[in-house]
Amino acid sequence: MAGMRISSLILGMISTNVYFVQNTETNHLIIIDPAASADRIKNKIAAMQGIPEAILLTHGHYDHFGAAAEVREAYTLEDGSHIPVICEEEEQAVLDDPEANTSPMHGVSATLKADQYVKDGDILHLAGFTIRVLHTPGHTIGGACYYFPEEHALFSGDTLFCESYGRTDFPTGSSRQMTESVRRLLRELPEDTDVYPGHEYTTTIAREKRYNPLAYGA
Repeated sequence: MAGMRISSLILGMISTNVYFVQNTETNHLIIIDPAASADRIKNKIAAMQGIPEAILLTHGHYDHFGAAAEVREAYTLEDGSHIPVICEEEEQAVLDDPEANTSPMHGVSATLKADQYVKDGDILHLAGFTIRVLHTPGHTIGGACYYFPEEHALFSGDTLFCESYGRTDFPTGSSRQMTESVRRLLRELPEDTDVYPGHEYTTTIAREKRYNPLAYGA
């Protein structure tokens, strides 16, 4: 099992959690939801002596991808290509539409083209980690969580929060799907899973099974 180091920055207008998941043996890392302030993200990576391999997006709202294009351009793989931006396959429609990705709320009209698409059940191998993709619609149609089974860690974006869950009133959101997605996470993942959400505080599956308002019926 690779050693995992999780670091974070809180960036952007809505205080988004940007995560850096680093393999302590090789320094290779994954960037999750580069929200804003590309220079701060790059400085963080330099301080970690990190070698980025990919950018994972939990969903396509601007407060989670605002710095993705600039960060992607800053790092290359061994073959000379830029590190890929990866998202769930249905989420490109949100990234393509400024109204759907909420960028006008931040004073810009932005779009982003992902480099690689994943779907529910896909397994990624990045930075020495095995990552299971969980399609969790509700906040957006192509929302995804990334589960590291060996490390008992889940990056839940704006699906599962500490004793809460993401809002469903944005374009492509669905309260029914949100309920189904949260209950699926609580039902399928081990209770000792640490949960790293897109905003505010970390939690665990055990805690959410007890206190999350959507837990009943999970």
